[in-house]
Amino acid sequence: MTVRIPSRALVVLAGPSGSGKSAWAKRWFRTNQVVASDDLRAVVGEHEHDQRAGGDAFDVLDLVVERRLARGLLTVVDTLGMDGERHDRWLEVARRHRRPSHLIRFDTDAKTCRSRNRARPRPVPAKVLSAQLERWSEVREQLGEGFDAVHDLDPDAGEDVAVVPDLFADAAAGTERQAADPVALSFGLQVARFDWPGDNEPISRRLGEIATEAEAAGFTTLWVMDHFVQIPQVGREWEPMLESYTTLGYLAARTSTIGLGTLVTGITYRNVGHLAKIVATLDVLSGGRARCGLGAAWFEREHLAYGYPFPPLAERYELLADAAEVLPLYWGPGAPAFDGRRFSTPEAICYPRPIQEHIPLMIGGSGEQRTLALVARHADACNLFGDPATVRRKRAVLAERCAAAGRDPADIEITHLSSALCAADRRALSARVDELRGDRVSPEDFSRQTSAGTPEDHIGRYRELADAGVQHAIVSLADVGHPGAVESFGEVVAAFTR
Repeated sequence: MTVRIPSRALVVLAGPSGSGKSAWAKRWFRTNQVVASDDLRAVVGEHEHDQRAGGDAFDVLDLVVERRLARGLLTVVDTLGMDGERHDRWLEVARRHRRPSHLIRFDTDAKTCRSRNRARPRPVPAKVLSAQLERWSEVREQLGEGFDAVHDLDPDAGEDVAVVPDLFADAAAGTERQAADPVALSFGLQVARFDWPGDNEPISRRLGEIATEAEAAGFTTLWVMDHFVQIPQVGREWEPMLESYTTLGYLAARTSTIGLGTLVTGITYRNVGHLAKIVATLDVLSGGRARCGLGAAWFEREHLAYGYPFPPLAERYELLADAAEVLPLYWGPGAPAFDGRRFSTPEAICYPRPIQEHIPLMIGGSGEQRTLALVARHADACNLFGDPATVRRKRAVLAERCAAAGRDPADIEITHLSSALCAADRRALSARVDELRGDRVSPEDFSRQTSAGTPEDHIGRYRELADAGVQHAIVSLADVGHPGAVESFGEVVAAFTR
């Protein structure tokens, strides 16, 4: 059995002396994550066995719990854990800071506890241990009251722990549902970085390999960002960033079935008529595989660096609305005139026509007042972010916007963009996290930022998103340039496409 512990949680270990909880904690947690009253006695007393300093040690322990939970750090408390009133104080702190709370009870038999105690350099007096064992039998059940989860462990039964990002805490249930009652979910791959291992390897070669690997792994779409400078959410400004549509043309030549698009095209970066021609050309040269993602653009510094005007958001939204209306005219029959709010043309002419009768139009963003209303009127797909609860809420808002526009919400595909890091097992995952994270980011923070998990974790996560209404999951792999990264996530894709 594996106990899944969210990386921002309060974890209380409870059991009498000799139950094995301390050795178990040292095996599964880092030193700074485990806070023990014995260690704190050494800080506030003459030494760790200074029983007179016990009260002061617990005062310091309360402060440590408070400060760690306030910062969102995993906090593992290793004490006897039989003080219900102290548990209540810690639980109040966890609730105040919106941190999950887990109690781990160690049900080690009395004989083993006594044997381990006798083997200690400074054993607990036999009468004290007997009192602990008796007290444990009295309070064991009620100690679990108020915790979000309670786990009963036997350290000698091979049970282990996995510290996971919060979104994986309940992934096991989703994985079981997918195995018992599979649902379909398609996947796209976003390539957001081009600073890969092996500085001497040409970007073009590795990018082409990633594209063919994605196609072989079952991804149905491939996306790049529409930026000229790497964005601060992803990397540093001096990292390589390829021009999006030139890149998609290259990828069209390296693949045969996968859909190709930008996530999403900044509406201020190209004349709308020129954009229509670019996307139509991509569709023709790729054999009908173009996708058109549109967004209002946001990166002001990039606009200034490349000489693009950066109009107010209201004007950018008007241009976005014009594009959503006029692009299908360019790609359709005839050459109709269009007179919009920010863009007009006497003839929306585009030859050759796209191969697809209708190029799918995605509008990025999930703003409930303007963006989802625009999606309801003009788009074939929207792109959402966040957890399943957020997806459900946005879908409900979209349904309202569709009702106002007289459109069936079932006509709009729900796509979802998120980061992911995937490795075959916990050991490989930990090694990849340490390889990628750098010195200034903790393993827990980096794991949260990249949604680091095993295939089983991700299957459960994406099953939850599918249950919330996501139809196409677009994944930005944190290690996409590393050999085997796309293949590792392919196991997740296969779970939803078998």
